[in-house]
Amino acid sequence: MAGVTLTFALVLQPDASGQTYRAAIDLVVVDVTVKDRDGRLVSGLQREDFGVFEDGVEQRILQFTGERVPVSLGIAVDVSDSMFGVRIADARSAIDHFLLSLLDEGDEAFLMVFNHTQLIMAPWTVPPRALAGRLDTVKPFGGTAIYDAVIKAAPMFEKRRHQRCGLVVVSDGADTASDARLQDALRRVNQSDAFVYAIAIDAPSGPAINHGFSPEALNEISSQSGGYTEVIHESSALAGATERIAYELNHQYTLAYAPSRLADGQYHSIRVRMRDPRYVARSRHGYTHQRARTGSPSR
Repeated sequence: MAGVTLTFALVLQPDASGQTYRAAIDLVVVDVTVKDRDGRLVSGLQREDFGVFEDGVEQRILQFTGERVPVSLGIAVDVSDSMFGVRIADARSAIDHFLLSLLDEGDEAFLMVFNHTQLIMAPWTVPPRALAGRLDTVKPFGGTAIYDAVIKAAPMFEKRRHQRCGLVVVSDGADTASDARLQDALRRVNQSDAFVYAIAIDAPSGPAINHGFSPEALNEISSQSGGYTEVIHESSALAGATERIAYELNHQYTLAYAPSRLADGQYHSIRVRMRDPRYVARSRHGYTHQRARTGSPSR
């Protein structure tokens, strides 16, 4: 899918599997995380607590839910040289815990590993726990191509089952091997509605082959998508970082509005504002408005 624009019927009716089919009007779907001034996630809010603006113009919110809805989640793990030893062992343990205990049975996930190349180890899988153990045979080697990995992952979201979707990236170094540039990765993220969570390992005791820690690019990619980058200083902290991502996934809001203009292939900014100044909303910064196909499952 080339953006967050979905085509929905005016009256949505789920089929026996719970999937919703769409037709008639385009909706822009936005996943929103709300925190208070102390950084705590806020639940229990209503539609009227939110304002959504496209290119600075307030939009009418047509659909809203504060309930946890299923998520399609990609997991991309750095397996370059610098992940050798305890780092890959900690990554295996944290990802298995994430898949086995923190995602819901109705969610779906895919698993990708990357160094200077990228490999989809497992396509969309339900339930996610079926992917546990897939990293056990992976041996780190090579350089780090984060931008290429983000671009490689993006087409997977065109085949997903659920509207809400995201990508979790785990890496411990700067991009040293991508053919693509940061701007290429940002452009591809803007053409998708996946939010990006990045866990960046800045371990002072890391092997010398690590070419330098640089979370800035990951932070730019994740913040534009509505996710975030967390920097940890030991790979043993990966488990806690994945738990915080799962907790956020359980406390997000989903809203939708109908843009006033026809699909024009252009980028349009999105801002979500809270009526209550005690709260701050985080969502993707914008989307590329391209017409979605009708008649396919709501994503």
